[in-house]
Amino acid sequence: MSIGGEHASHLCAECAEICRACAEECEKHAAMGMDHCKECAEACRKCTEACEAIAS
Repeated sequence: MSIGGEHASHLCAECAEICRACAEECEKHAAMGMDHCKECAEACRKCTEACEAIAS
């Protein structure tokens, strides 16, 4: 990733997609009062942002 390998962008875009889906699912559970799911959703959103930054 750090040297700009040919698959880095694709892998990071895929990671962002997976993290986004996880965040969306965890936010559903967080809305029902599950604090650990809120923390997970926040972590997944940060991961999504980091992966998107590398993918672009």
